[in-house]
Amino acid sequence: MHYSILLCIALVLVVSLLVMLGQKLRISYPIFLVLGGLAISFIPGLPSVTIDPELIFLIFLPPLLYEAAWFTSWKAFWKWRRVITTFAFGLVLLTSTIVAFVSSALIPGFTLALGFLLGAIISPPDAVAATSVLKDVRIPKPYTQILEGESLVNDASSLIVFRFALAAILTGSFVFQQAAVDFVLVTIMGVVIGVAIAMIIYAMHRWLPTTTSIDIALSFAAPYLMYLAAESLHFSGVMAVVSGGLFLSYRSHAIFTHQSRLQGYAMWNTITFILNGLVFMMIGLEMPEIMRGLGDYSKGEAIFYGIVISLVIIVTRILVALGTSAFTTFISRYIRTNDSNPGWRGPLVIGWAGMRGVVSLASALSIPLLLKNGEPFPFRNLILFITFIVILITLVVQGLTLPWVIRLLGVDKMAEEGTEQEEEAKIHQHLLTAAVQHMDDQYAKLVKEQPMVQSLYHQISNDLQLTVNFLEGDKCNEKERHAMLMYNSIYLDLLNTQRDKLFQLRMQNIFEDEAIRKIEGQLDIEQEKLLREGGHHHAHI
Repeated sequence: MHYSILLCIALVLVVSLLVMLGQKLRISYPIFLVLGGLAISFIPGLPSVTIDPELIFLIFLPPLLYEAAWFTSWKAFWKWRRVITTFAFGLVLLTSTIVAFVSSALIPGFTLALGFLLGAIISPPDAVAATSVLKDVRIPKPYTQILEGESLVNDASSLIVFRFALAAILTGSFVFQQAAVDFVLVTIMGVVIGVAIAMIIYAMHRWLPTTTSIDIALSFAAPYLMYLAAESLHFSGVMAVVSGGLFLSYRSHAIFTHQSRLQGYAMWNTITFILNGLVFMMIGLEMPEIMRGLGDYSKGEAIFYGIVISLVIIVTRILVALGTSAFTTFISRYIRTNDSNPGWRGPLVIGWAGMRGVVSLASALSIPLLLKNGEPFPFRNLILFITFIVILITLVVQGLTLPWVIRLLGVDKMAEEGTEQEEEAKIHQHLLTAAVQHMDDQYAKLVKEQPMVQSLYHQISNDLQLTVNFLEGDKCNEKERHAMLMYNSIYLDLLNTQRDKLFQLRMQNIFEDEAIRKIEGQLDIEQEKLLREGGHHHAHI
């Protein structure tokens, strides 16, 4: 027990160090994690680690999927639903089928059912890997939205295919018609159960006297409740978590206080960071055991199989992306589409961004060690090894070259300059205008008579004018732009001065620590607002 706890702590430290190194070198951290996992496996004298396959899905998947669903834009998801559905269902089924036939023809003794199992494991790309690579590259927003939306649903579809392939291997029978009906039933009922539990949790948040701690505890328990409820009834726990997460996320403004949101986001960021890192580290720790169990296949043969299958899934995804673009151009003559002429550059980038990651690792690790008759699961270690090779190639090769591909194709020039900042500024303009109008309607007399209220009115009006200046762009002269930058710089300096003074007060033991911590939190929020809005100005409300 003590060894397991020490190992987990050591892994968290290693994950943190690798991520810091990745940030220092400006390289996507999943690439460093997968290489770190590989390096760890070669440390001499390291004890072999075995993980209970049944615990992998239960511990890791629900929170990772829930967090992805929570931060997915439902508006963007619905806008690009046709493209997302094509990739999330069509591409997953096509990739699984192609991998099944290629692997069964390529690997001696490998059955079609095992091929479908391998195909289901390696078919879903990883949103974390793609977005962490894309965050330092300018790219049109729709491409990121499509990748995130696709990865949310394709996790569910690939894991349902995985489930049926695994059942076929364990039972020795597979009827396509029955599987197709079960696929639809498992998916729909998973959604129903997820939404039903989400509605119960919504009611608890909305009408019971919850606190910030209770809100966060409920949000942490929610994905596990959804997953376990659906799985216990033999439906899709993954679809339950995704649909329930989307339902609650869309209504979060009505059920969470500002404190719940701030603390909840911090908690979820930390949890998903640790879980993502641990999965990559664990596959590295299991690698020596996996390589020892390759059986009749040499390491060279296993690497060869991994490279061939990696090329197959990369080419399949690129062809589907380009084919989808051509079909969209054709069909837009008859129905309305969001982009009637996607071209080939954007789809090629989306095709090249199909890096595999955590869900593939978790799926591979969850393969049972034994069949129902007690015999070892056939080719388990080879499937794990091929999965690791696929993740390594797609993450390292595609991940490192994706920014270069984007610049080479000129896709970065297609991104609208300052769109996100302008959108935020427009939202601020609406909020500040509403605040000014409300003060004019409700507090006009107090604005004239009370100096403090008058000061607040001028402050809001000033912020509104700064926002308007920013949005007008050309009308805002160099002198005004310089004034905005100076305003931000001075405000940041004042916050740092106040923080230094707060530290002195703490050392002098004049005030209680609780009061000082509360004020420190307020300064932190102010600084975060200032840094987030540094592109144009700082708003005080």
